[in-house]
Amino acid sequence: MPNRLSDATSPYLLQHADNPVEWWPWGEEAFAEARRRDVPVLISVGYAACHWCHVMAHESFEDLATASRMNALFVNIKVDREERPDVDAVYMEATQAMTGQGGWPMTVFATPDGAPFYCGTYFPRDHFQRLCEGVAAAWRDKRADLLDQGKRVVEALGAPRRLATSPPPTAADLDLAVQALIRDYDAVNGGYGDEPKFPPSMLLSFLIAQHERTFPFQSADEATPAALMAGGTAVAMARGGMYDQIGGGFARYSVDSGWVVPHFEKMLYDNALLLRAYTRLARRPVGTDPAEAGERALLLRVAQETADWILRDLRTPEGGFASALDADSEGEEGTYYVWTPAQLTEVLGEEDGAWAAHLFGVGEQGTFERGSSVLQLREDPDDPERYDRVRAALLAAREDRVPPARDDKVVASWNGLAIAALAEAGALLERPAWIRAARETADLVLGTHLRYGRLVRTSRDGRPGPSAGVLEDYANLAEGLIALHGVTGEARYVREAGGLLDTVLEHFGDGEGGFYDTADDAEKLFSRPQDPTDNATPSGRFAAASALLSYAALTGSERHRNAAEGALSVVPLLAEKAPRFAGWGLATGEALLTGPRAVAVVGEPGVPETEELVRTVLRWAPLGTVLSRGDGAESGGVPLLEHRTPLEGKPTAYVCEGFVCKLPVTTPEDLRAQLTAD
Repeated sequence: MPNRLSDATSPYLLQHADNPVEWWPWGEEAFAEARRRDVPVLISVGYAACHWCHVMAHESFEDLATASRMNALFVNIKVDREERPDVDAVYMEATQAMTGQGGWPMTVFATPDGAPFYCGTYFPRDHFQRLCEGVAAAWRDKRADLLDQGKRVVEALGAPRRLATSPPPTAADLDLAVQALIRDYDAVNGGYGDEPKFPPSMLLSFLIAQHERTFPFQSADEATPAALMAGGTAVAMARGGMYDQIGGGFARYSVDSGWVVPHFEKMLYDNALLLRAYTRLARRPVGTDPAEAGERALLLRVAQETADWILRDLRTPEGGFASALDADSEGEEGTYYVWTPAQLTEVLGEEDGAWAAHLFGVGEQGTFERGSSVLQLREDPDDPERYDRVRAALLAAREDRVPPARDDKVVASWNGLAIAALAEAGALLERPAWIRAARETADLVLGTHLRYGRLVRTSRDGRPGPSAGVLEDYANLAEGLIALHGVTGEARYVREAGGLLDTVLEHFGDGEGGFYDTADDAEKLFSRPQDPTDNATPSGRFAAASALLSYAALTGSERHRNAAEGALSVVPLLAEKAPRFAGWGLATGEALLTGPRAVAVVGEPGVPETEELVRTVLRWAPLGTVLSRGDGAESGGVPLLEHRTPLEGKPTAYVCEGFVCKLPVTTPEDLRAQLTAD
């Protein structure tokens, strides 16, 4: 019999709708029931693509004996961390404070008022059953101790926090961050840290921008440390098993330091961020060095395949993008993606099978489980046509396997990241279908998620979810809309971005230059989340800084620029102490140092000369440059376009900083010269 999750819009909650556990969705009704029954609350937090969440669900939540214990002893609440990042954040902080580590599934025992007194992550069934009995016994016999523990946790985590702040980052601060990153860089395998190793998506944008500011036109053999780290990491990830060598797209992370075996879930946010980074890394022509040319070709191919994967596997019928593909299929992790030599031979025949096994690193011992291997591409194929034919055959054969489940909820924030990435890549790589997809996604999110200036975080099947948008939703969607305006010229996207950012300023500010992750009128939890550091996605604070700075460049608004500078006031401290967790803030700091520049392109859309000026901006302008375009007849309410008209009837570009513009130019060569001038 379905439980109370059967009407949820979250695919993760729906995965648990038929559990024998009498789950409640997060809400006051569940806590009221706990008070009525005088029992603790068990809060289980996870997400749809989480492998160990599935394991615990199968072992415990689908088990009648375990479920009976849970139902008798607790009110049980199931939370989708992606739908309620605020709930996840406050209880994850408690979990990390109590245990020294965190992760999902997260298991929290709390008082009927929501105060956590015991936390953990995954528990095997026998351990979990004993834990449930032990917690219930402690609630019966030592309740005062548990209540005191919960009170102390709430007091400690709910106390006001003061972040050390300073003026916005200087060039010296940003250079210091690079020096700190050099010390942490894995010069053998690329990336940072040991295992598991995560893609440094936000750092890549910072390193590219830092390289371009310091040595904009250096060739490969003279590359700066920033360029070497960015390029080395991007190439290593693209050649390893974390990148899907036949289907495109990146997995969540590598379980080893060499990018060989991934954790197989594939997330929209990772791939949107990496699409943008790979496009930026490959955007400029290279010289005559064959190695440099080959590296750029690899980066371009990965960008194209990643965009194609996003559109092929994550597109929803309504025009948005689903959140993720599961790590598991047929009850096991990675089954959909791995191969044995015999399987390659079965699909390709003896000769091509042996060639593919050598090329993709598939041997009898395997790199994964039971002799299977994750495909890698450690060197370029000697026969590109054969390579294309083999990949197509393997992809077609793989599509006959049972595919991973898809979490098809649409998250406003992550769709904003996808809008920006597809818009920029579509314009630069001349893929108009990607721009159309970005536009359709923007229109879906604005039409479905936005009501009276306020966002809901998720939707599914065109139906808005129950959870209010958080800071990253407003900020990343605004950034995506500004990028989309730059390549389409549609002024309405600037107006919509301005409305979102006004909400950020009115409802998320902390009064000290920073931002909370939730609005001032959002549901009150025992603490109000405020994390300035990047995680898998840009922190809400740094995402807001980036969007505010771009909007200020388009409009001349000092209010928005000042807010961006205030949000960046924690960057100098993080640049020295923890630059790996401040990539988006560091990249925005680089944009601030360059102005940021803003470029207005005016000319009839679709005309080759107009489009080539747009591509020149995207290819040669410093990262962080804000692009606007119009037809020259009217500004559409975008201040940067006011009084910008074609010169002698030709498509024209105006390169500006602080609304002070250089002489208008009409050729890509003259525009490039202005964009790359010191």
